[in-house]
Amino acid sequence: MSSIREQEAVSRLMTFFKEWDNGNKVTRSRILKNFISCNQGRTGPELEQEFSQGGSLFLARLTTWLRLSYMFGTCLKEILQSISIFLSAAGSRYKVEFVEVGGILTLLEILDLKQLNEEHKLEALRIVQILARAGRKYKELICESYGVRAVAECLAKSKMEDTQEEAQVLLEVLAHGNPKYQTQVYKGLIALLPCASPKAQHLALQTLRIVQDIVQKPLPAIVEPLLGALQSMHMEVQCEALQLIRELSRTEVRATLLQGLVMRLRPSQKDGVPPKPQILEDLAAPQMSDPLPAFIQQAACARAIGMLARESAELCEQMIRLRVVHHLLYVMGNIDHTESQRQASLAVAYFASMSPVVEEQLRIAIGEKLVQMLMDNAEMLYMKLDPIQVDVLVSNHVNIPGVKEEAE
Repeated sequence: MSSIREQEAVSRLMTFFKEWDNGNKVTRSRILKNFISCNQGRTGPELEQEFSQGGSLFLARLTTWLRLSYMFGTCLKEILQSISIFLSAAGSRYKVEFVEVGGILTLLEILDLKQLNEEHKLEALRIVQILARAGRKYKELICESYGVRAVAECLAKSKMEDTQEEAQVLLEVLAHGNPKYQTQVYKGLIALLPCASPKAQHLALQTLRIVQDIVQKPLPAIVEPLLGALQSMHMEVQCEALQLIRELSRTEVRATLLQGLVMRLRPSQKDGVPPKPQILEDLAAPQMSDPLPAFIQQAACARAIGMLARESAELCEQMIRLRVVHHLLYVMGNIDHTESQRQASLAVAYFASMSPVVEEQLRIAIGEKLVQMLMDNAEMLYMKLDPIQVDVLVSNHVNIPGVKEEAE
């Protein structure tokens, strides 16, 4: 009796495969949609039972059609969802079969094709995630196939938030439990920081904070792009950047980080200020102000400095040695950007409250009245400054005893 059932099952399977092999695009699309609706969440044994122990034969047909047609997008979403059902099943059998025929490379190529829809890339990312979660061996295979670069580029270029978020999750998964390639993931995330997409910057910064704990020792190359992210007009990007700056201030890149923050209080041409036309060299001509991104970065750096000063007395002292007070006073006189003035005033008031020497030098350099105004209400000081006080701030020569005078 069981033999008759087996023969009937094999006969049904052969009929199914015949229909698939001879079917056109419409027929195969119908088969795939029916398979997806009936088999979501099934285990490996259940799939084998469904296909009379021939599940691998159908998976092989799916992967073959995928490799032949993925560039054209033919039924691509349905193919990927069907493959996902097989690879989601417990056990390694289907995963091994898929990887052995070059499945990983095909998925990564899908991420790079401009002509494919975002939903195709989203499905491809989800399958790569399934493989990455299957263990270190699969993570290494993905990374060896230049997967980190492909996923990072997809995150940077994608226009759909769901795709970007799946790419972020995948990069995080690739960093965990993958010591051979965790630094590669870390570098890939750093490379994302200057990208044009605020969402990608935000997700990269979020993931960097996680991966930083995994890698532990930061790369010095992280400092420049991290400080560059402070030019973003999006608060979520700035907040993530500030949190990462706080965490990195406890590591080996502290000195470079602090120096970079202080330097960017005085925007220069290399920080994004365009050179002035020759006509503007005439003192009678109106002076051009710095562009908005440089001012946004200036305000964010002042905010970061105030945040770090509150972290520890050691950080506070280290920044004072970098002549941070002198530079902050200059920022307080930046009447073109009130947020820069506000953040700088708050930072200077804190340094003065923590160091009698700083307060004394402030009184000498900018006058008793201005210091009192600062200490009374640092946050609103910018609204009360007159042109003479602004000039005093911009041209200040504060120099804390014990701090070497530097050429401006």
